[in-house]
Amino acid sequence: MTSAVATATTARAIVHRTRGSTHGPITRLVSPSDLGEFLKPFVFLDLFSSNGTGDAGGFSMHPHSGIATVTFLIDGDVIYEDTTGKKGVLPARGVEWMRAGNGVWHTGRPVGQLPMQGFQLWVALPASQENAPAESLYLAPSEVPQEGPARVLLGRYGEAKSPIPAPSNMNYLAVRLNDGERWRYTPPAGHDVAWLAVNAGRLEVDGPVVAGELAVFEESGQAIDFVAHGSTSFVLGSAVKHPHDLVMGYYSVHTSKAALVQGEAEIQRIGDQLRREGRLG
Repeated sequence: MTSAVATATTARAIVHRTRGSTHGPITRLVSPSDLGEFLKPFVFLDLFSSNGTGDAGGFSMHPHSGIATVTFLIDGDVIYEDTTGKKGVLPARGVEWMRAGNGVWHTGRPVGQLPMQGFQLWVALPASQENAPAESLYLAPSEVPQEGPARVLLGRYGEAKSPIPAPSNMNYLAVRLNDGERWRYTPPAGHDVAWLAVNAGRLEVDGPVVAGELAVFEESGQAIDFVAHGSTSFVLGSAVKHPHDLVMGYYSVHTSKAALVQGEAEIQRIGDQLRREGRLG
């Protein structure tokens, strides 16, 4: 799936760049209150990392509702547990899908002191799913399909289709390119929203995009052309725009105040149960 790079006059323009805000091992690149409104259904993105010296203790048990979280683990292994009853170890290059729906709690922590890096994405759910029962799915690296340099975390690219049931019309890809490699991504019809975030190396795509940076493309259906400088890896999202306003709680995003109230009530109920069981302080 390689292609000659288009000329500069036809490049899809980057309209915003950010390096986010970094707090310890986490760099927050997108939040629902800022870029999430422009990139919805992609409403939140963290790049997390640790150098293996104990600076990342993981994520304590915490709740969500109204969204799905997608965690792509680039390096390291993570022990996970959630209130749908799932628990285990997610290995490097694996994917966690957690449709919070009406409410869920989950936790994760690194295995040992190995270096760890990954992305966590939040996806806004449509009204028909935002208060549905929670469900989770954990994919081993061998279960994530690949087409050319792209691993398909959500949606479909070429002949590769993710086994994760995307809640709406969207693609989320993890791409690796060698130094000097060229690649073209042609989004499906209607995917006006598009962005990328680089975790290693540097891309040339309507100008340079470097490791730790997120770039937002203009809303159009135009293809995006890439050239890698050095060994480069990044995630790329494209989608039909989420048609609803974002109604936000602390850990939740819904399409209406009533749906948020319902989700937060379920979060409270599950939290009370976890406390009774001694699983939550």
